[in-house]
Amino acid sequence: MSDYTSTATIAQIAQRIRRAKHIAVVTHARPDGDAAGSVLAAVRAVRAVGLRAEGYFCGSVDPNIQALARPGETIHGNPPAMDADIDLALLVDTGSWNQVEPLDGWLKSMAGRVVALDHHGRGDPIASDRVVDTSAAAATQLVAQLVEALGIDLQKHGGRHSIAEALFTGLATDTGWFRFQSVTPAVLALASRLLAAGVDHVHLHQLLEENGRPARLGITARALSSITLLREARIALMQLGAADFTATGASSDDIGGIVNIPLTIGGIDMSCLLSEQSPGVTKCSFRSKPAGEGQPSIDVNAFAAQFGGGGHVQAAGARIAKPLAEARALVESALLAMVLRAHAW
Repeated sequence: MSDYTSTATIAQIAQRIRRAKHIAVVTHARPDGDAAGSVLAAVRAVRAVGLRAEGYFCGSVDPNIQALARPGETIHGNPPAMDADIDLALLVDTGSWNQVEPLDGWLKSMAGRVVALDHHGRGDPIASDRVVDTSAAAATQLVAQLVEALGIDLQKHGGRHSIAEALFTGLATDTGWFRFQSVTPAVLALASRLLAAGVDHVHLHQLLEENGRPARLGITARALSSITLLREARIALMQLGAADFTATGASSDDIGGIVNIPLTIGGIDMSCLLSEQSPGVTKCSFRSKPAGEGQPSIDVNAFAAQFGGGGHVQAAGARIAKPLAEARALVESALLAMVLRAHAW
């Protein structure tokens, strides 16, 4: 990946939006809370200033995530090439070609007409104008700045299916509901403003975190029963194969957050979940704890980069184009090499 830094300011992104007539807001495949919240907040903000906008979700979408949208706000499945009059694309929460594969051709056809807001440290020059701020805990922090640059008063856009709700969704989910090290006074100040605007955080938590299907229990049990503890029980490695999904009736939407469970055990510093959700392709999720007393944090973003993936220091992922057994062998080899390099961590 090339040098991935800002090439514009929030104010310049806002100017390009105001000059556009029809805007498509897009994000990475399989949008999580931050990606979906960023898309929805941006769509609502653009519409609030009188412009046309739709959000596009590609890949599988968790029904609870989709429930955040009003009818007609998002289009799922097809790239926005069908709308020939779209003159600007706003890409949020990613800048990586391998994360926007279903939109690859369309984004390339929009060269020079793509702007982006991202908080990840790795990416590609998809957008001619982009803001990259790795100090932001969530992409919605950057979208909140865009909302302000567009002159929108958040206090007038609170409540259900609002700009404020969408912004809070990304902020809460990407910080683990304000548990992660990325939480700063600025994060909590924005959260406070959004709550004051009328966001129902209890409803959001119930919708997104306490609304799973019964199949989630079965697939969670299978993941936990597969745990192998490595490096003197400091690393937990789990796997889910096609047979696990078939036997439990679970889908990829049912496994979100399972990778975090081993981190509830003292002494486990890193957790990995490998899942073969389609033949010959293994999805890898990596998580680590913040640095503790005398114990540095494992940079899973750097670890995922070995497989063409990325994310954040304590939460990252990758896709390996190999069957589960082969992908696991690669991951285990990389984990061993990491341990040998680190020695004492």
